[in-house]
Amino acid sequence: MEGGYYGALSLLPIILALVLAFITKDAILALFIGCIVGVIILGQDPATGLSKLFQAALGNADFIWVLMIEVFIGILIAFFLKAGVTQGFADIVSKKVRTRRSAQVTAWLLGMFVFFSDYFSPLFTGTIMRPVTDRMKVSREKLAYLLDSTSAPVCTLIPISGWAVYVAGLLANVGGPISSKEVGLSVFINSIPYNFYGLIAVALAGLIAAGIIPDFGPMKRAEKRAIETGKVLRDGATPLVGVELEKISPKEGKKGNVILHLIVPVLIIVCIAVGTFIALGSTKILEAFIAATLYLAIILWIQGYFNGIKDMVDTALNGVKGVLPAITILALAYSINTVTKALGGPEFVLSITRGWMTPALLVGITFVTGALISFFSGTSWGTYAILTPFVIPLALELSNGTLGPLVYAATAAIVGGGVFGDHCSPVSDTTILSSFGSACDHMDHVITQMPYALTAALLALILYLIVGVIL
Repeated sequence: MEGGYYGALSLLPIILALVLAFITKDAILALFIGCIVGVIILGQDPATGLSKLFQAALGNADFIWVLMIEVFIGILIAFFLKAGVTQGFADIVSKKVRTRRSAQVTAWLLGMFVFFSDYFSPLFTGTIMRPVTDRMKVSREKLAYLLDSTSAPVCTLIPISGWAVYVAGLLANVGGPISSKEVGLSVFINSIPYNFYGLIAVALAGLIAAGIIPDFGPMKRAEKRAIETGKVLRDGATPLVGVELEKISPKEGKKGNVILHLIVPVLIIVCIAVGTFIALGSTKILEAFIAATLYLAIILWIQGYFNGIKDMVDTALNGVKGVLPAITILALAYSINTVTKALGGPEFVLSITRGWMTPALLVGITFVTGALISFFSGTSWGTYAILTPFVIPLALELSNGTLGPLVYAATAAIVGGGVFGDHCSPVSDTTILSSFGSACDHMDHVITQMPYALTAALLALILYLIVGVIL
């Protein structure tokens, strides 16, 4: 959609949406109002403006790709429930996991194991671990935090991921000594030790899960409620999951096979995702979910888990209906991101930080700028696309055109700052998917996670300022 540069006014829609979301705890209404305000600022009437906005934001390959991933994940989860395999896995894990602490640590470890996709990680881990954490009286808010902290942050620390390839491609476009994607990937790998936000966010979640660092802020109150009352959700909370999934139950007399109905589909996803990355340089995650879903559908049909074709189709449709709350918020998040970009929001944030840029402050300011852009836009990859062509040439100039610690630290600051918003913004796709995977109220997840994310960001900023002075 057509836009322009509106300065500080460009951030009004997203700021209004965030304020309303925190006040009303209704993310859908807040985002919708933000979209209306955005199109009005663009000089369009709400009806025409929203129509154009939704077409621009949702009628593109990027959103359709994410949408279809969610659809097939919803169907896959429905088939898991139909086989009774999630409860079966929970029963097996419960024999080993006998405390709240061990349940939290298991969720943290399992989330890191699914390192190849920030979309699949929270959905898979949440579906598998939710019965276990519920049984151990772990709040849904805590589970959502553990899911979110082991999705996008972990992906920024692993060279074998779509994130690494994407950043390498952006770096290669800068030119100079970064003459190819291979060199760009080398820069990304060398930047990992400087990715302080990613490292701290993941480590902090593990330490909190293990009880080494006690809970604080709103999360402490949520955990106190869960422990004392057994309520894993607060009264009045709206879990970001459709009731249709809760109605799916295994066929009477049928018992799921954890290996055949759970482990094998997961291995199919892992093998296709990792295999295509190695062979093609890109992770075919949607294709992986389609293959796993088809496999499970065929196996369950052959083994008689469905009462005919209609039952199988109804189960799949209930899976799709179950992810509709998450899809709705995600669609509105894409829409408000689009209108913010049309208003020149990212450029405005970049302009107000450009004047502060000095060699000593380069890395720290880059991190703060990336954090602001990603929080207000909800997209880390978009943040990378905006900052990389601006920051990396400056870092190369300050390094006399050679690759070295300053370039690596600047790259890490871009990556870490971008993932901050992806980790905790209410309009971020992985934040939304973490709420869905844990069946948590979305704004409850955002509110309880925010102090932890800000703690990690503050520590990272201090380290970046120290690094900037040393380099």
